[in-house]
Amino acid sequence: IARRWALDICELRKPWIKSLYKTDKLEPLGEAREILKFARAQARKQAANLEHPLVCIDVIEEGIVSGPRAGLWKEANAFQGLLFSDTCKNLLHVFFSQRATSKVPGATDLGLMPRKITKVAILGGGLMGSGIATAMILSNYPVLLKEVNEKFLNAGIDRIKANLQSRVRKGKMTEERYEKALSLLSGALGYEKFKEVDLVIEAVIEDVKLKQQIFADLEKYCPSHCILATNTSTIDLNLIGEKTKSQDRIVGAHFFSPAHVMPLLEIVRTQHTSAQVVVDLLDVGKRIKKTPIVVGNCTGFAVNRMFFPYTQSALLFVDYGMDVYKIDRACTKFGMPMG
Repeated sequence: IARRWALDICELRKPWIKSLYKTDKLEPLGEAREILKFARAQARKQAANLEHPLVCIDVIEEGIVSGPRAGLWKEANAFQGLLFSDTCKNLLHVFFSQRATSKVPGATDLGLMPRKITKVAILGGGLMGSGIATAMILSNYPVLLKEVNEKFLNAGIDRIKANLQSRVRKGKMTEERYEKALSLLSGALGYEKFKEVDLVIEAVIEDVKLKQQIFADLEKYCPSHCILATNTSTIDLNLIGEKTKSQDRIVGAHFFSPAHVMPLLEIVRTQHTSAQVVVDLLDVGKRIKKTPIVVGNCTGFAVNRMFFPYTQSALLFVDYGMDVYKIDRACTKFGMPMG
């Protein structure tokens, strides 16, 4: 067909359309410049420290103003320049680093297959618990949300509904999909239904005694294969599982707020956590579209461990009498969106 088509064009039986020179979809120059100006402002707002989105806009402008050939020349030259920039090297580093997260010595190299997780229970319907539940039902995991009383349970379910409705409003989700996701959620005040659960994620307040009690209860009510995960960001996992005989299936599943939006998931393993549990959680992480990283059971795990010196240096400058707003602006300018 391609050969016939080419011959038809040669013999003028089919028109030769030079798409490079088509301008029927272009706005008048003044209007086009306004659109590009708006695009530049958006790019600066979304990624203040990145140069390449602005270079792309410059290239488009060149094509509109000086014609398509000039646009292509500018694109070729601009690309060569960007190729050797630090940003390019860093993005390549991030790309390969994200792929490396799926290879974990002592877990993924043992030939283990992830087990099927058919039902997930979440303890605590606060900000974290409801966010984790949202992430789970968005990826078609049936979720059982447990709270201590009716009032807290309803508040948790309302938070999950609000998370989903916000996606509908932004056009990321249809009403039909919203109903389907919500139908995967059920609530509980006791542990009766925990006998059919394959993974539990505890997301209650950072209180050692409370967590120890919860994990002792979970050991009693959950099946023996069930993974017992905690969303703690600060407490030693060995301490949390101290009152249980289930150390081999206790693991950290540390999400970042808002849990249904932020892409990172820290999987925290202790010296007792079985390789199978790590492989299972890596699979769940991938299925709920997170980038899971496996870390050791140490103070602050990976992310907060990096944040400690960042916060400490900011506070040190405050102690030295520097203007708080100046410090905040410097952090924001550096690329930390929260300052």
